[in-house]
Amino acid sequence: MLGKKLGIDLGTANSVIFVQGEGVVLTEPTVVAIDLDTRTVIAVGTKAKQMIGKTPENIVARRPLREGVIADSRITEALLRYFYDRALGKSRLIKPDVVISVPAGITSVEERAVHKAANAVGSRTVTLLPEPLLAALGAGLPIHTSSGNMIVNMGGGTSEVGVMSLDGIVEYESIRVGGDALNEYIISYMKKKKGILIGEQSAENIKIKIGSAVEVRDPKEMEVRGRDVGAGMPKSIMVDSNDIAKAIEFPLKRIISAIKTVLEKTPPELSADIIDRGMVMSGGTAKLRNLDKLFSRATGVPCHVADDPLLCVVKGTGIALELLATGERKFSFNKEFRR
Repeated sequence: MLGKKLGIDLGTANSVIFVQGEGVVLTEPTVVAIDLDTRTVIAVGTKAKQMIGKTPENIVARRPLREGVIADSRITEALLRYFYDRALGKSRLIKPDVVISVPAGITSVEERAVHKAANAVGSRTVTLLPEPLLAALGAGLPIHTSSGNMIVNMGGGTSEVGVMSLDGIVEYESIRVGGDALNEYIISYMKKKKGILIGEQSAENIKIKIGSAVEVRDPKEMEVRGRDVGAGMPKSIMVDSNDIAKAIEFPLKRIISAIKTVLEKTPPELSADIIDRGMVMSGGTAKLRNLDKLFSRATGVPCHVADDPLLCVVKGTGIALELLATGERKFSFNKEFRR
């Protein structure tokens, strides 16, 4: 395990780890469970996620990242240490070189927090690269050419729209709306329209099983269990895909607005390329049914879902590790993003 290089997609909902020469080695929910009495970490990843909403008072299951950035540095360090140990083993003679994905709209304070956490757990060098660029690399877009390439990367906490050319980001928009926001709107809809209280994991399950970005003729149905708003007793109801389409209409409109903003700012020559090639969707939220149809209908631009959308960013970190090590290509950014 000497001189290993790591690529980390540090996401709000899920984190994925890439080891050079081995590929993707780990995919875990970005959740940490802590015993408040002893101030110790008792579970990380899948085990911790299973505890959300089910713990006694002395145990808290938390997500250390909110909206794509670090909300709790101490817990983030514990999370990264767990990932390093799982990916590289606990005995490491040489610290790894690391590429970590961050939102393109990250602030300098948020940037320093990521650097601090990565250095605290034993990194030799830490390179932060914006998610839209990494997602485009991982999706196989030819961003090294002079043609325009458009990516819409939608994770748990953020959605980022970027137009790339010549290994650089020409225009982008980063909004703090993603899969978590969709879950929150589903929870709110169930409470207001269906009279039932459900939790975050139930909302996520509904979204995955029957969720749709647009209303359809033959909607899927499923039984949802929760607590009755009025009586406070357990309650079970049936909901369908069209209910979910109505619930998440507003956050999806915000993502569409970001896409339109980027298209309006994109130079005409690159716009012509995007019309020909279309836009590519990546990230876990890209798996939402009929989302490509919604975006195409709203913008007039063809839309495609990348292969393995959840892994696009982490695959991009692997490609970036190779390119940065050989010096074959250098990545450039607009003045708003600092490496």
